[in-house]
Amino acid sequence: MSALVIKILITVAVSLCLLMSQSLKADSDSERARLLQQQGTILPLEQVVTAAMAIKSGQILETELEEDDGRFIYELEILDEVGQVWELELDATTAELIELENED
Repeated sequence: MSALVIKILITVAVSLCLLMSQSLKADSDSERARLLQQQGTILPLEQVVTAAMAIKSGQILETELEEDDGRFIYELEILDEVGQVWELELDATTAELIELENED
């Protein structure tokens, strides 16, 4: 095999490994969120989304659950009706707004 073919195969293999690890992380993140919600530690995502839409309506682009010093926070990216992207941080236990930031 030529050096170019080997380089391409290595690039493809590394890309596949990265995609698989991201998929596993997403699965473990969603499982963690499900368990925390079942334990009553955090609110269901639907309830947090409802609170977020009351603050900034639009299309949800991304949601992420993070833990910061023992506090669970949902980060939501929302595309509003004029095309601006907003990041909302809401407390995952109360759905209270922590931060609203324009990403554009």
